[in-house]
Parts: sequence; C-alpha cells; structure tokens
Amino acid sequence: MSERGPVVAIGLAMAFGLFGLTFRGARARFWERMTLTGFVLGTMALANEADLRRVRFGERDVALGLISAAGLYAIFQVGDRTARAVMPSGSQEIGDIYALRSLRPKPEIAARLAMVIGPAEELFWRGFVQRRVGAAGAAISYGGAHLVTGNATLIGAATVAGVYWGLLRAIGMSMPALITSHVAWDIWIFLLAPTEPEKDSQAV
Repeated sequence: MSERGPVVAIGLAMAFGLFGLTFRGARARFWERMTLTGFVLGTMALANEADLRRVRFGERDVALGLISAAGLYAIFQVGDRTARAVMPSGSQEIGDIYALRSLRPKPEIAARLAMVIGPAEELFWRGFVQRRVGAAGAAISYGGAHLVTGNATLIGAATVAGVYWGLLRAIGMSMPALITSHVAWDIWIFLLAPTEPEKDSQAV
C-alpha cells in the first residue's frame, strides 16, 4: 500500500514550504501563488508517477466525480453550521476564506481552480503522496500543510476533504473521477453555492 523513500519526504517538504509561501505572502497575489504551488506539486507528481501521465477521462469518471462532489458539499453544509455554532471564531474564519473570492474576477478564479489547482492537488496528494504513505498519512499531511494558515476552520475543512477523497481513492475511485470531484467541489462551494451568504463574503 505504501512505497516510502526520500522522494516523498522531499515532496512533502516542498508542499509545506509552498503552502507557507502561498498563505503567508501578500494577500493580493494569493491566486498567483496558489496557482504556482499547484503547478509545481502537480508537475512533481507527474514526473514521478507514469500512470498519472496516462490519465484519460470517461463519462463514468465524470459522473462519479460529480456525485462524490455533491456528497462532500452536503458534509460541508453540516460542517459550516457546526463550526459557526461551536467555535467562537468560526464565522470570522469562514468569512476570511470566502473573502479570497474578491481578489480576482470569478471566471479567472474558476479557470485557475479547474485547470491547475484542483487537478494538481489530486495528482499530488492522492496520486503521489497517498501511494507512498497511505490514505491516513496523506489526509493528515494535507491537513497539516494548512496549519500555516492559522485558520482552524480551514485546517479542519482540509482534513475532512483529505479524508473523504483519500477514502474514495483507497476503495478504488479513479484519478479522473477524483480530479472531477475536486474541481467540481472547489467551484461549487467557493464560487457557485458558498455555505456563506453572498452578501456576507465580500470584504477582504
């Protein structure tokens, strides 16, 4: 199940460092840095995994991806309400995440999510890391990479998403389906149907 070696340590070190630069850098350039992070990590995954370079999308992959994205969205609807109710800073932290939408035009953000960021995260975390450290290790690492944000809600959300997609990968979901799921979920929850009302998420 796991194929350990120096390459995964290097990959994780790169991921943690890049996430730190992405979230701790100047806020106005967040999307440029996030896209670069995705490009670097996705390229590393493709360079080390020949099967990822042969990924092809089929109708079944797309359908399964969309269904699984809907399932994760339902989980996050519950999680959003819970975070707001039980965490003193939950509403503020959720608002901080959604405020990133105002930094660039929505069509541009959607393109970045669909063409680079979403696919790269699946290629790296599920296609590269999970193969070497297992589903639990990949999910913990994915959540851990977000510790630099200091946003407890975002850290929890990343961990939940990592567990969800990691389990799907572990039971045999194809990489094309996972990429579809990640991209659809990103655009759905972040741009089309956020858990936070539109009027509350415009301030940066």
